[in-house]
Amino acid sequence: MSESGVIEISLIGGMGEVAASDWDAVASPEGSPPDDPFTTHRFLKALEDSGSVGLGTGWSPRHILAWQNEQLIGAMPLYVKSHSQGEYVFDHSWAHAFERAGGQYYPKLQAAVPFTPASGKRFLTRPGFESVGQSALVQGAVQVASENNLSSLHITYCRESEAENGRAMGLMHRTGQQFHWLNDGYQDFADFLSRLSSRKRKAIRKERARAQGFGGEIHLLTGDQIRPKHWDAFWQFYQDTGARKWGTPYLTRAFFDEVQAHMREEVLLILCERDGRWIAGALNFIGRDALFGRYWGCVEDHPFLHFEVCYYQAIDFAIAHNLARVEAGAQGEHKLARGYLPVVTHSLHWIGDAGFRSAVEQFLEQERAAVDEDIEILTSYGPFKRGGDERE
Repeated sequence: MSESGVIEISLIGGMGEVAASDWDAVASPEGSPPDDPFTTHRFLKALEDSGSVGLGTGWSPRHILAWQNEQLIGAMPLYVKSHSQGEYVFDHSWAHAFERAGGQYYPKLQAAVPFTPASGKRFLTRPGFESVGQSALVQGAVQVASENNLSSLHITYCRESEAENGRAMGLMHRTGQQFHWLNDGYQDFADFLSRLSSRKRKAIRKERARAQGFGGEIHLLTGDQIRPKHWDAFWQFYQDTGARKWGTPYLTRAFFDEVQAHMREEVLLILCERDGRWIAGALNFIGRDALFGRYWGCVEDHPFLHFEVCYYQAIDFAIAHNLARVEAGAQGEHKLARGYLPVVTHSLHWIGDAGFRSAVEQFLEQERAAVDEDIEILTSYGPFKRGGDERE
């Protein structure tokens, strides 16, 4: 493998313009299951083919490809955005400030997986081409933004190593936090509970007992176990949650059909059935080392059922399948009491206007310090045992 030779940068308007084998050679060279199911060709194409992104959504695909010697060595999932919805790294205040000063914040460029606040690779590079590939992708994305008079470039939920490299290339670094459950080699859920303080341990046992007494059965489905009727039920749950959170659900019904057709082995669907009726459920995606919780919804409310389905069942599954962590989505300090600890998330930003860039850079410096402090404080309130707490 060589990093020598001319690199050509191209833009495509959709995943149908690049072969899946080429894209996945840089997105998931580790093979199947991928480290990050969300940057695979099949996931991004499912978003496009289902109409969840594209015309009329405010997410216009402009993916960057980096070629050397007719071989794809790098790629970046990139979108022209006309709003800041579905990103989970919030820049609405930046947009308002820039526009009050007479600027035009939208459209902007967004390197991200739409509607998916899960950290993963954003600089997709072929093994052996990491340095030259990342440099080419950053330079290409900044050039696209600059030449098209776009206000800014945002690379969200990237890996820490990518954040370090991007910062060295002149991009601004932003941090945030999520709550992840980390598998410390637990044998089963009881082993996990044994590491918690007595009070937290008892509280979780009570929650699980109350939730599991909802009068029905919890089903864990993956692969060919998932049938159209299950997606029909989950669509109702998703619509209800989406309407309450965002006004209009981001994903279309067709997206779930695309997932069933092309990704069902990478899906864990947890559904609750009561009196022959599906009443609640959660959608998870399975990576090589992690379970990614994505969506929850219900048509009946039962105490603690949300925690059981989204958090405790996910822990059970991760332990049984030797997964290193569970990422349960954005935000939610209520996860802390349930064994999910705060972790740092990373994003990178480029802003064309020098004055506005300077102001944002000062803000980010203060924000990073605040995030570090919050994580330190929250971790100290975690549910795990401290010295002397061995009582049952």
